[in-house]
Amino acid sequence: MRILTAEQYTNEDKQSNEQNNEELDRTVLQIIAEVRKNGDKALIKFTEQFDDVRLENLIVTQEEFEEAQSLVTTEFIEAIQKAKQNITAFHEVQKEQSWFINGENGVLLGQKVTALNRVGIYVPGGKASYPSTVLMNAIPAKIAGVSNIVMTTPVQSDGKINPHVLVAAAEAGVDVVYKVGGAQAIAALAYGTETVRKVVKIVGPGNAYVARAKKWVYGEVAIDMIAGPSEICVVADDTAIPSFVAADLLSQAEHDERATALCITTSSAFAESLQVEVEKQMVSLDRKTIIEQSIRDNGRIIVVESLEEAFQLVNELAPEHLQLMIENPLEHMQSIQNAGAIFLGNYSPEALGDYVAGPNHTLPTSGTAAFSSPLGVYDFMKKSSIIHYTKQALQDVSNEIITLANAEGLSAHANSIQIRKADD
Repeated sequence: MRILTAEQYTNEDKQSNEQNNEELDRTVLQIIAEVRKNGDKALIKFTEQFDDVRLENLIVTQEEFEEAQSLVTTEFIEAIQKAKQNITAFHEVQKEQSWFINGENGVLLGQKVTALNRVGIYVPGGKASYPSTVLMNAIPAKIAGVSNIVMTTPVQSDGKINPHVLVAAAEAGVDVVYKVGGAQAIAALAYGTETVRKVVKIVGPGNAYVARAKKWVYGEVAIDMIAGPSEICVVADDTAIPSFVAADLLSQAEHDERATALCITTSSAFAESLQVEVEKQMVSLDRKTIIEQSIRDNGRIIVVESLEEAFQLVNELAPEHLQLMIENPLEHMQSIQNAGAIFLGNYSPEALGDYVAGPNHTLPTSGTAAFSSPLGVYDFMKKSSIIHYTKQALQDVSNEIITLANAEGLSAHANSIQIRKADD
């Protein structure tokens, strides 16, 4: 990993994705158009083209769910159930309730909270399987009261879904699983096909094609976010343990060659120790090829003069995952304004949050933590305003409404009030 100052990092040339996005969009828009036109036929065609699998059925059968249960270990099922328990306990606190205010003369105002009707979850495949993503997306939807939760995910080379993913889907209460991945899955969820029913919202991470597809269907359906490659930023002082920090940086680098792993430290000596430790650990990891490219392209150690400078840089970066591996991290937490999830201390690694801690691991990336939040129960609920006025209450404010309506040149608005005044 290269060691830089904050100024050097800020001035470092960052590769623009604009040209890549243009190329992606051409492909994605063609896929979306074909799915809209040809439905299931297009889904089967693209699965054969991209996954080299010819499907006879797009829906996972009950027999396949049962087979998946027999293919996973008891330890895996116990781990999934423990994670489910913690994720459920955390997200139950997020559920919002309808509320009402009683005013004078019979005025009733309020907010009615309603769960979304039908939600689609995208779960990536390809380089890895992600049963944890199933839990993180389905459990908040279930708590919100979503009546129908469907899931799409790519098939394996044998035409089946990864058994760990299917077991997680069963545990989380997913109603239907479709054997569809990529941009074509997003198009199917957004517009519907003969087999895939249209949803009202699509959530879940995916590759660049999935992310761009979500961008293009937004408006036809709601989406959670347009997720980019995974990111981790560790702020470390002399109390941090180099081997711990290195392991945490590498844990994110293994997601994707485009993943970003940063350490901001107040110590040049620590930076050098960390540099050595990263190289040492990297050689023995299974996904070494992916990790090496990620670290080479996007891994940096940034040396700053003070923690205040470190926090300023963090708030500018707005990272997806932030670890404060510093003395008394709780005291410094309020200095952080922009981060998707904040992990405090040497024994709160990001991987803890990925699996069993409870808070959601679907987080804003690419600097969007400056204005976005983690996925939560609130993402699966919508709100309706409630307004009830009695005749007298309306009379009390009628002159003000008429004045404002006339000021805006909306005489029909004014008339809808005036006609009720005349009803006295």
